Formats: sequence, C-alpha cells, structure tokens
Amino acid sequence: MGYDATAYDDVEPRAPGMYFLRDALGCEGLGVTVVEADDGWEGMEHDHDEQGHEEVYVLLHGEATLTVDGDAVALGPGDAVRVDADSTRDLAFTADGSKMVIAGAP
Repeated sequence: MGYDATAYDDVEPRAPGMYFLRDALGCEGLGVTVVEADDGWEGMEHDHDEQGHEEVYVLLHGEATLTVDGDAVALGPGDAVRVDADSTRDLAFTADGSKMVIAGAP
C-alpha cells in the first residue's frame, strides 16, 4: 500500500497533550507530533544533534514561545519556525487551547 493513515487523537499520548505519529504512520525518516496545550505548558530544552534532525514547528491555534539557542520567538496562529539539528530548543504555550504540529527529519 502506498500510504498509511491515522487520526492523531487515536494515538496514545507520550506525555500530556503530545501525540507522536511516527509509528502509527509507519514513518521511516520523518517524525510528526501534534501538541495540544494550555497556558503554562512547557517542554524540555533539547536538541537533535545526534540524530541530525532539523524540526519545523507550525502553530495552528493559540500562542507559544519557542526559545532557540536562547532567543525567544513568539508564535501566533499560522507562524512556522525551522530549527537546526544542533540548536537547542524549548517550547512553552501561553494561551489555552493551543495546537501545534511539529515535523522533524534528517
């Protein structure tokens, strides 16, 4: 078959509001995550240098701040940011009902 399909909310969340779709979609080189979050939700600072994965963050609804290598980037609906694999990133949401899609690949 040439495709796989799922609904993100049919996937067991790995953390509150975080739906990792790589396995459900059978992705070999691409990671896709949907995040549903309220004001005060904060991620962990990390990078993907070892894996060589750059990431793209697309905010669909709400407000968020993505801190990249210490620089805070305010995001509103429709904003997208690409982050190099070796850059640190930390995500925080500042509005209830926020929703974001994150895609990463080498």
